[in-house]
Amino acid sequence: MFEMLFKYPPAIFSRGKFVLLSSWPVWLLILFIVAAAAGLFWHIRRSSGALTRVRSLAIWAAQTALVAIVLFMLWHPAISVARLRPQQNVVAVLVDHSRSMALAEDGKSRVQGAADLLSGQLLPELGKKFQIRLYEFGKDAVRVDDLKSVKPEDNATRIGDSLKHIAGEAGTMPLGAIVLLTDGGDNTGGVDRETISQLRQLRVPVHTIGFGPDHYAKDVEVEDVAVPARTLKNSRVVARVSFRQHGYENEKARIIVREDGKPLAQQEFVMKGDVEQSQTVLFNAGAEGAHSYSVGVEPLAGEENAKNNAVVRVINVTKGKRRILYVEGEPRWEYKFIRRALEDDESIELVSVVRTTQNKTYQQGGKDGEFDQGFPPTMEGLFTYDGLIIGSMEANYFSTTQQNMIKDFADRRGGGVLFLAGRFALNEGGYGATPIAEMLPLRLPNEKTWSRDFAEAQLTDAGKESVVTRLKEGRDANLARWKKMPLIANYTALGAPKPGAVVLMNVVPPGKRPSPLLAIQNYGHGRTAILATAGTWRWKMLQEHTDKTHATYWQQLLRWLVAETPGQVSGATPRQVLSDETHIPFRAVIRDKKYETVAGATTQAVVSQPDGSTATVDLKPDPLEPGTYTGDYTADKPGAYVAEIVARDEKGEIGRDSLTFRREDGVAENFNSAQNKELLEKLSADTNGNYYTPSKAKRLTEEITVSEAGITAHDNLDLWDMPILFLLAILLRGGEWLLRRKWGVV
Repeated sequence: MFEMLFKYPPAIFSRGKFVLLSSWPVWLLILFIVAAAAGLFWHIRRSSGALTRVRSLAIWAAQTALVAIVLFMLWHPAISVARLRPQQNVVAVLVDHSRSMALAEDGKSRVQGAADLLSGQLLPELGKKFQIRLYEFGKDAVRVDDLKSVKPEDNATRIGDSLKHIAGEAGTMPLGAIVLLTDGGDNTGGVDRETISQLRQLRVPVHTIGFGPDHYAKDVEVEDVAVPARTLKNSRVVARVSFRQHGYENEKARIIVREDGKPLAQQEFVMKGDVEQSQTVLFNAGAEGAHSYSVGVEPLAGEENAKNNAVVRVINVTKGKRRILYVEGEPRWEYKFIRRALEDDESIELVSVVRTTQNKTYQQGGKDGEFDQGFPPTMEGLFTYDGLIIGSMEANYFSTTQQNMIKDFADRRGGGVLFLAGRFALNEGGYGATPIAEMLPLRLPNEKTWSRDFAEAQLTDAGKESVVTRLKEGRDANLARWKKMPLIANYTALGAPKPGAVVLMNVVPPGKRPSPLLAIQNYGHGRTAILATAGTWRWKMLQEHTDKTHATYWQQLLRWLVAETPGQVSGATPRQVLSDETHIPFRAVIRDKKYETVAGATTQAVVSQPDGSTATVDLKPDPLEPGTYTGDYTADKPGAYVAEIVARDEKGEIGRDSLTFRREDGVAENFNSAQNKELLEKLSADTNGNYYTPSKAKRLTEEITVSEAGITAHDNLDLWDMPILFLLAILLRGGEWLLRRKWGVV
C-alpha cells in the first residue's frame, strides 16, 4: 500500500535526502503559494454570496492546497539516495546454524525455512544485482559454497562475533550489505557497541530476517539463578530463581534443587501472569568441596521446550573454621546460651571474653593473654578474626582508636559485626555519638528504651524469605514454627532502618507499635547486624530440651555474618558456569595483615582441570586498581575446575584463596530459543538496515540497494508523479465541488 501511494518503499524515504530539481529558487515557490493564497482569498471574499465565513474559509483552504500541490509538482521534487551499483558489490548472506534453528514450526525447521526462502526467492533475485557470499554462523561466521552444507549443529550463537568477522573482510571486498537469517538467540547478551560502531564506520547496513515465534504458547524458561559463590560446611543456602512463563498462569509448579540427579530441596508455588517472576528455595550445601547443583522449575505438562527449565550453579563449600570474637560486658544468660548453641558447629570457632568485674575479664578460647586489655590492642590482632560480636558493653569501654578499628573491621577488612542489645549496649551505652553509629543498620534513639516486658518476635516479609530466620525447610512450616516460639524479654526499642538495611524481625509488645528486632546490611566490604534483644535464651529454656531451634537460629545468623568474609587473598570470576564458552577471567585482590592493598606481589592461579592435570596462570597487576591482579584462562574441556590463587612477596606467602567454576557444553542453545525480535530490530535500526519477517522478505531485494557502503551512485528519484499527489489533487477538487453543491453555490 505504501509503495502504491508513494511510488517507492519506506527505506528510500528514510535514508534519502529530499531535493527540488527545478532551477527556480525555493523562495519563488513560497512567494507563488502565498500570492495564490492571497488572490484566492480576495476572490472568494468578493464572490462568497450567502456563504458564511467558516464555509468561505473551507473553500479557500481547499483551493489553496490544490494550487500548492500543483506548484510543488512544477518545482520537480525528488529524493536523492545512494544506491549500490549493479554487479559491482558484494552482499554477505549469513545463515544461523546453531541448534535452536533445528526447532520446528508448522512442520519445518527454522534452518530449512531459511534455506527455502533463500533458494526460492532471495538468492536468485539478489544474484542478478550483486555478488553473493554465503556464510553459516554460530560461534563464528564460516564461508560455505551452498545451503546443503548448512546444518543446525553449532552449540552457540554469537551474532556480534560473526558480524565482526564479516566487517573484518570488508577491507578486501566492496561489501554493500549484510543479510542475517536467524532467530536472534544470541548467547552473549547482544551485539556489543564496538561491533555496531565498526559497522557504522563502514556504513554497512545489516538486514535481518527473523525466524521462530516471539514466545511459545506454553513454556517456562529460567532466566537466572542466584546463589552465593561460597559458603560454609552444611550451611543452608538460598537460591533465587528468576524465570518467565507463558500459558501456565495460576497453575501450581515446583522449584527443585538436585545434585548428581538426587533431589535436595523443593518449593511449591503458583505461577503468575506472563511476566518475569522469582521464587526462592533453600537447601543444604553439604560437605566441603566444589558442588554443582541443578536448580530450576520442574517441567510442566505440555511444555514446548523443557530443556530451558533448569541451570547449573557451582558453590565452593570452604574448608576450615571461621573465627568469631565475642566481647561481652557482663555475665548473662544470653552469653551462656550463645556459646552453647555453637558447641556443635564444626564451621565456627567462637572466642569470647566477658567482663566479670570492672577490671577483670574471663576469656574462653583464643591465645593466652590475648585479651589482657579486654580487647585486641592492634588492628593486626583484631583482623585475624572473621566476625565480631559486641554485647552489653558501653561505648566508652573502647578507646577512639578501638572504635575506629571496629568500624574498619567491617569496612576495610570485610568482616561481619553483630551488635546485641543490653543494659549497656547501643543507645543505652552511648553508641550514638561514636564512629560506630555510622555502621549500624538502625538509627539509635536519643532516649533509653530498654525494656524487660514480654513481647512477640515477628518475621517481616524479608524475614520470611531469609536463610537467617529459616528454622524449617518449607516456607509455610517455617512461619508456623515462628508463631510457636516463646516470647522474648529484655529488648531495646530502636529507630528506623537506614537506607540499604533490611529488617528481618520486629518485636511486637502488647498494645505498642512494633520496632525492629533483627536488622542486617552490607557495610563497606563487610556486613553488620543488630539483634535488639538479650532474651533469645528463652527460645531454649522454655522449650523441650531436645528442641534445636535456638541452636539453629544462632548458627545460621553467625554463618551469615562470616560466610563471605574475605582473607588476605580474595579471588573472583564474573561467571562460575561457562555455557558453551571457554574464556574465563580471574581477578584477585591482595592485602596485608592490616588489609591495605599490596603492590608488587607475585600472584598465580593453579587450575586443577577435569582430567586431573593442572595449569598455571600468572596474574598481572591491574594499573588502574592498586592491589588487584588479573589474568585469563581457557577452559578447553567440559567439567569442573578448581583454581587456587596464591600470592607471595619477599617475606613469603601472603595468603591463598580458591575458586570453582564449570564449563558446560550443549546447553546455551536450550535458552532464549524463541525469536529475539527486539534484538534483531535494534541491530537493523542501529546500522540503517531493515527487519523482515519471512513472509515480507521479498521486499529486501529492492530495499537492499539503498546503501552508502561499497561502490555506490547517487540517484535522484522523481517524486512529482507520486500517485498520492494526484489522489490529493482529485480529493481536494472533488471535495470542494461537493461542498459547493451542498451549500448551493455550484
